[in-house]
Amino acid sequence: MKTDIHPTYNAIVFRDLASGATFLTRSTATSSKTIDLDGVTYPVIDVEISSESHPFYTGKQRIMDSAGRVEKFNSRYAGFGTKKD
Repeated sequence: MKTDIHPTYNAIVFRDLASGATFLTRSTATSSKTIDLDGVTYPVIDVEISSESHPFYTGKQRIMDSAGRVEKFNSRYAGFGTKKD
């Protein structure tokens, strides 16, 4: 590999704003904000949603009433396509 062309790969913390969970990982992303985690100061990037707060991963997703939606569609378009004199 060529030297001095690759970004630095350092430890960084991603903080979920919805749940407050923090994830310590390594990345080339940088931030001017910092956080103290386990006595060490790391740069922190705030994210809107992560696996800790996303409904798909937490099991709190909404179940759509598909039968009600189909009935609503059928009632709305029941007369569509019929020829009126």
